[in-house]
Order: sequence, then C-alpha cells, then structure tokens
Amino acid sequence: MAQQEIRRSKELNVKTTFYEPDKLSTFLASKKTLLARGAISQVGLEAKKLGATRALVVTDAGLTKAGLAAEVERILGEAGLEVGMFDGILPEPPSGVIDQCAGVFRQGNYDLCLGLGGGSSLDSAKIVSVLANNPGSVVDYVGLDLVPNKGAPLILVPTTAGTGSEATRVMVFTDDSDNTKKVVLSDFLLPDLAVLDPELTLSVPPAVTADTGMDALVHAIETYVSVNTTPYAEILSLQAIAMIAKHLPQAYAKGSNLLARYNMLLAANLSGSAFASGGLGAVHGLAYILGTEYHMSHGRSNAIMLPHVMSYNLTGNLEKYANIAEAMGEETMGLSPYEAAALSVDAVYSLMDAVNLSAKLGDYGISSEDLPKLVAGGMAQARLFVPNPRDLTEADVEQIYASAF
Repeated sequence: MAQQEIRRSKELNVKTTFYEPDKLSTFLASKKTLLARGAISQVGLEAKKLGATRALVVTDAGLTKAGLAAEVERILGEAGLEVGMFDGILPEPPSGVIDQCAGVFRQGNYDLCLGLGGGSSLDSAKIVSVLANNPGSVVDYVGLDLVPNKGAPLILVPTTAGTGSEATRVMVFTDDSDNTKKVVLSDFLLPDLAVLDPELTLSVPPAVTADTGMDALVHAIETYVSVNTTPYAEILSLQAIAMIAKHLPQAYAKGSNLLARYNMLLAANLSGSAFASGGLGAVHGLAYILGTEYHMSHGRSNAIMLPHVMSYNLTGNLEKYANIAEAMGEETMGLSPYEAAALSVDAVYSLMDAVNLSAKLGDYGISSEDLPKLVAGGMAQARLFVPNPRDLTEADVEQIYASAF
C-alpha cells in the first residue's frame, strides 16, 4: 500500500494542464535530428540530400588527433563529396579564428558546413555557415536577429553531452577587441541536421564528462524555473533533469557505458531545445566572470554557481523546485513546500559529489578578497536576472558569491 501511495503521489505531480493560453510560446530545434549508435554513418547521405558537393568540417585539433575528424571526412568522401578540414577552433572561440574559418569557407567555394565537437566547434560552424551568405565579420551580427540572409546548409555533430548547441539559435564567441563574450541570436543558426551518435562521446574524459553534463543540467533547471518558460520548455527540461541525475554518474564512472552516453547525449539535446524556447537565468549571469577572469570551462563555472543560486531562488517557485527534487530522485511526499524545494539543492550537491565537482570557489584558488570583482562581474550580466524566478539586487549578488566561499 505504501508503495502504491508513493507512485500515486508522483503521478499526481505530473503536469498535464498548462495555464497561459494567451501567452505566445515558440519551439525551436534543428530541422532534423538523427539519434542512434552509428548515426554518423548517415552523414554523407544526408549531406547529399541537402544538395552539397563540397563540405568543410569545422572542428578542433583534439578531434583531429583522436581520428574522429578523419572518420567524418571518410564518410563524406565515400558519399561523393569533396571535403576540407578546418581544425583550428579554440575554446570560447575568438572572433579572429571564426573569421579565419569563414574566409576558408568562402574562398574554398564550400556549399556545406559541418561542425564536429563540443560547443565551441558547433557554435563556430553555425556562424561560419551564416557568414557564407552574409558579408563581414562575426562581430557585425552581435545581438538579436541581425542576420539578414540564411547561411549555407549546416550539419552539427556533437561529441560531448553538454551545450545542446545543435538545438539552439545562439552562438557565443570571444571578441578579440575587448576580450569579452558576445552573443549572436538568429533562427538562421539552427542546423539543417543534428547527428547524435553516442559512440562519438565514449572517449570523453571523466572531468569533461562531469563539466559538460552539469552544463546540460544548468540549462534544464534554469529553463524550467524561468519566468519566460514555455510548455515545450517545461516538458523537455524536467525530463532532461531526471535523465541527467540518473545517467551522468554512470557516464562519469565508466565512460564506455553506451546506454549512459546515449541518454546523456539525448538529455543535453533536450536541454538545448528547452532553453532555446524558455531562456536561462542568474546562474549563467554569475558564472560568466568565472570563465573570463579565472579561465574555467563554461560547464564548470555554471556548476559551481548552480546550488548557490538555487538556494537563493527557492522562494521564487517552491513548487517547481520541489518537482526538480523529485525528478532527481528525492522523496518529497509528506514534506512542506519549503522542505521539498530545499531537497532540490541537496540533490544537486549529491550529484556534484558523485562526479567529483566542488561548489566552493576557494577550491579553485579564488580568494574571498576577490568578492568585489566577482560582484562587479556578476552585475555586468544583469540582463540574465530578468527571467530569474527571484529578483536580485547588488547586495543579493554579493550574498550569493559569499555563500560560494
């Protein structure tokens, strides 16, 4: 009987009705997505369907060294395409590198761009595709919907389960002129095809598995509680949260676990589709300076700030944070709304412990003396506070950073 009651309580918490029929909701994703072990074998056929004859593979030197880039080149070549390779993409891709890659694409008369790798390579391929049919530099299109023309056909192949870049209209790069991150947002950045092949993620090291997996979790949680969320985003993000909580520790513990890798790749894609529709929040805003000033990976900086921002945000939506706790495996039946919501933070700490990540800034060599610099950096990203479920003042930002010490 007790087990039946527990199952019944969880069934009753599944959302089946949405309450804002007058709110315009948008769903964005790739035009087509392939998901399967060995899905990469189809990329040549799919490229031909897009009318391509000359493809440029945009990737990084690590994937060239690992042989993955050569495998994609072989598959494209066997389908009858001429193939070029640009493997100079760097983390947080600099504008100069992106413009260089775009120049290679233009001068080589390529008619398809294929991004292979993590978020940096995928984002770079997205804007290189756009620059094929639009003049100038990546910096000319910073902002919302400033790209006038659709780009060249675009295929994105993620090799990490994190950013979900293959499902979004966003690309992020570093502007060489002032060493700051800039963002281009355009529907033309959505790919014609996303290829999700878990075999391509089997060799991802544990630390990178942890960082990218936590990045996907942050996307899902922030989107789920965002004041701008949509029915599509809520459904996708809550499913992604449950999948990441279950499968990230497995993928971290044994990288060859194909089922865990498959589910993490799918979860990252769902998270990307969710935040493309619902937006992000203060975790990204406060994590920004950790990347720019302390050179942390995007996923790691987001992971550090996640539980601290969640603790602050709880009163903004107790019900949703309780749902997050349940999705991550916590038992909330019989608890008050405050107790149930607080378990979501505990669940995140448990997940971070499982993948050997600390949420303490001091463990990364950041001193409490840097608090004023952190606050200034966080406040510079205040635009990301707008969709947050709880408003933030400068004093609140200081409190959150202080708690991270």
